[in-house]
Amino acid sequence: QVHLVESGGGLVQAGGSLRLSCAASGRTFNGNAMGWFRQAPGKERDFVASISWGGGVTRYANSVKGRFTISRDNAKNTVYLQMNSLKPEDTAVYYCAAGYLARDQYQYDYWGQGTQVTVSS
Repeated sequence: QVHLVESGGGLVQAGGSLRLSCAASGRTFNGNAMGWFRQAPGKERDFVASISWGGGVTRYANSVKGRFTISRDNAKNTVYLQMNSLKPEDTAVYYCAAGYLARDQYQYDYWGQGTQVTVSS
């Protein structure tokens, strides 16, 4: 059974920080790159960040570069997204996904249910 569960979302003021977590079942996590995507109301789902299986390669959307950090702990089957200096435009549902190291959501095979992040101005 493939299973990804995100947590850590919530309401935060602009300039604040949140850390999202995504816990994965073993089969989902092993050997897979992991990604974070987000979808704001009325908009398409956009790439945020991705990390290779070993953690040595990371990629970020330009809009979050320098503010967000993706990391993973393979011993815990968990991937994280540390979000600092949050802006109202970061408000979205955030999804984690497992698949290939890519910015294209269609390269990811497994998805979590999403966690809401709301940044107030």
